[in-house]
Amino acid sequence: MNLVHKPLAEQVIVVTGASSGIGLATARMAAERGARVVLVARDGEALARIRAEIEAAGGRALDVVADVGRRAEVQAVADRTIAEFGGFDTWVNVAGLTIYGYVWEVSDEDAARLLQTNLWGTMYGSLVAVEHLRRGGGALINIGSVASDLAFPLQGIYCASKHAVKGFTDALRMELLQVGAPVSVTLVKPTSIDTPLPQRARNYTDREPKLPPPVYPPEEVARAILHAAVHPQRDIFVGGGGKILTGLKEFAPGAYDLLAPAVTSLQRRDEAPRNPEGALHRPAGDGQAHGSHPGYVMRTSAYTRATLHPFATAGMVAAGVAMTAALMLAGGPRGNRRT
Repeated sequence: MNLVHKPLAEQVIVVTGASSGIGLATARMAAERGARVVLVARDGEALARIRAEIEAAGGRALDVVADVGRRAEVQAVADRTIAEFGGFDTWVNVAGLTIYGYVWEVSDEDAARLLQTNLWGTMYGSLVAVEHLRRGGGALINIGSVASDLAFPLQGIYCASKHAVKGFTDALRMELLQVGAPVSVTLVKPTSIDTPLPQRARNYTDREPKLPPPVYPPEEVARAILHAAVHPQRDIFVGGGGKILTGLKEFAPGAYDLLAPAVTSLQRRDEAPRNPEGALHRPAGDGQAHGSHPGYVMRTSAYTRATLHPFATAGMVAAGVAMTAALMLAGGPRGNRRT
């Protein structure tokens, strides 16, 4: 089914995890482009500030405090949105957390909380959204990760959750196609993104966590999400680095496994942990789209731009992939630059 949705300026878009990182960048960008935005997260104070910021710039927003790991609260988001705006056109499941530590170190309680947010939160959001979208059409966009296709040390529980999100999203898409529902389902798979995710993580290690290079800005993911809200695509990788690693793993899985020591090292700063408890069980320092990555942050992803806009030149794509590969091998240039 080849679906094309309303222009962004005519849409109502629900964004979970809207208080920080990718969710916040997406909500801001959607509002700037004329969409009415529903902000969803656990941190009510952060959401109120973001709503005020959007409205001060001339946009329209509704903030709804909810824990996506509780289905009744997700349903309440949909009900509030329908009451306020008459419905919604796109639902984006962004809310997610991570844990740094070897899998045998992670407590059952912490693992369960992560899965409740990352997996059940995505499932609840998808099911509630589809119940509405099946009647009038629209887009469901789930945020997976390069970890939907890959596994890497120190974030095993996170990888498990994102593998599960991919399986659920793929099955839901097939079922909607089978019944002819006018709903597009897109899985967006970011690579390392400069958000507060590492600082908000539950950290079992003896070092402050960080992201392995190459690292991309959250606005690059937001552009991909909003593109899919109008022009659906099945899957979108954000960051050529993720596509390269996925290709390596598929071509030579044994060789990929041998990268474990290097990948572990690239996820650890040379400093003690700042906030080991993170935001796993309660909000902690929301309100920022960007993180504090100590290295270089790519301005864009030529690979992702090309997949969204197929008429991009092959030369631009090749140059972007070459630069990405060089950064992965070198560990990234010094300095930090953001869009």
